[in-house]
Amino acid sequence: MSSPNNENEIDTEKKEKVSRNFIQNIIDKDLEEGKYDQIVTRFPPEPNGYLHIGHAKSILLNSGLADEYHGVFHLRFDDTNPMKEKTEFVHSIMEDVKWICGDLDSEQIYYASDYFDSMYECAVKLIKKGKAYVCDLSAEQIREYRGTLTEPGRNSPYRERSIEENLDLFERMRAGEFEDGSKVLRAKIDMASPNINMRDPVIYRVARINHHNTGDKWCIYPMYDFAHPIEDAIEGVTHSICTLEFEDHRPLYDWVVNEVEFEHPPKQIEFAKLYLTNVVTGKRYIKKLVEDGLVDGWDDPRLVTIAALKRRGFTPESIRMFMDLSGVSKANSSSDYAMLEYCIREDLKMKRPRMMAVLDAIKLVITNYPENEIEYLDVPNNQENAEMGTRKVPFGRVLYIERDDFMIEPPKKYFRLYPGNEVRLMNAYFVTCTDYITDENGNVTEVHCTYDPETKSGSGFEGRKVKGTIHWVCAETAEKVEVRLYENIVDEEKGVYNEDGTINLNPNSLKVLENAYVESALAEAEPMDSFQFVRQGYFIVDSKDSTKEHMVFNRIVSMKSSYRVK
Repeated sequence: MSSPNNENEIDTEKKEKVSRNFIQNIIDKDLEEGKYDQIVTRFPPEPNGYLHIGHAKSILLNSGLADEYHGVFHLRFDDTNPMKEKTEFVHSIMEDVKWICGDLDSEQIYYASDYFDSMYECAVKLIKKGKAYVCDLSAEQIREYRGTLTEPGRNSPYRERSIEENLDLFERMRAGEFEDGSKVLRAKIDMASPNINMRDPVIYRVARINHHNTGDKWCIYPMYDFAHPIEDAIEGVTHSICTLEFEDHRPLYDWVVNEVEFEHPPKQIEFAKLYLTNVVTGKRYIKKLVEDGLVDGWDDPRLVTIAALKRRGFTPESIRMFMDLSGVSKANSSSDYAMLEYCIREDLKMKRPRMMAVLDAIKLVITNYPENEIEYLDVPNNQENAEMGTRKVPFGRVLYIERDDFMIEPPKKYFRLYPGNEVRLMNAYFVTCTDYITDENGNVTEVHCTYDPETKSGSGFEGRKVKGTIHWVCAETAEKVEVRLYENIVDEEKGVYNEDGTINLNPNSLKVLENAYVESALAEAEPMDSFQFVRQGYFIVDSKDSTKEHMVFNRIVSMKSSYRVK
């Protein structure tokens, strides 16, 4: 009979097994059976655009598994289609992966194009085995011959070319004797297969295009479904983890590595993509927004590219938290964007100093405060994290406060400033409104108050209580800055896409405030420094447009959250 301690250990083991995802269970079984000595995973993006939040799931999944099993993680550029690929995208992807995972060794970075010679040799091997042939059908004819989901395909009239003729034609394709699109190399599998991907797929095409890595060395390029399994096998990848849309391609993946006769073929495993509500993730849609000038490049903070999230002020830790909450499964599901916002709030709330900033300013004049005098108040940097210490904040006769912190005729339960009312100035004194000034349009421009010097914060004052507290900045020392308030680029009420495929853009996705004021300590902030602005949200110094002479702060996220952890 088991002892109580043993029973607890068994229960703990069961809970640990239940909490593991299906990919971990597959790898555990493979290791138990001795199939692999070391786990090797990879993230294989095509450099035809910037990465987005969905790619972060694959990056963290693959790199996380390599870490967990003390294995190896590769970043491999699947650069087999030079028509869409750019060096700019290679560099951006490299930076994004390093930002999320930490620095990568040069031994972890690979290019599919480095294997073009090996891929060519693999294609020749298939021809010699009678498993590939050169076909003269046009792309349109190949589609016509392929059949449908309910009807089998038809054999190409070139399918029975001899091995010798195929070898000769393929060599001449490589030598550049044929026009683009005039000939292709196809795998010879089964035109009646219920899986259309197995109906003699094209594995090489003629394309005279300069390649970012190999230049003009090649005028034929391998197709993705042929190249990808070879890349994995050459690198010794053990588990080729991809998204569910490649599930129907797995038979072809397995066919290639088996027919090319790799001794230790990798195993393809599919998982569900990350779907995020009310955001634009498709590369072609993002690319169109960029090319049409509707956003400020691929890193516009309204997008969910990794570069945009970084510029917006999200952190690698917040993205990891988001992926942990989203989980890994075989079933497609959607995650709420509010959950991503929750994660960045959770990550920043104990780490970032809480500063005072006034975004829509009116002056507050303390009429009984000494003129030309500045005192420095002790203010905690983060009230929830005492370890962050305190700072000295200047205070004087003239301050800036938020316009909506004063009303001439307030509604019930309005506890901020109005004529005759007393409030606390945060970390400072009680003030009572005695008067106000308006412009010719009736807009308030200045509020007059008196202060009670006995009510200084931290003085131990225990007299009367006030219901309202408002923040402020000292007008004499404040820094004037630009603040950008971002909302979803999509009109959430109408959905992401119109019937014609265009995007329902939110016309109010960006609001620029050019006359905001922040406390003087923020003058020393550098690009990518982030802060909580009291009552306003979390903000970051923009990495693209901010200068010492003209500081720009992007709002990362507001203070309020509609998301709750389940």
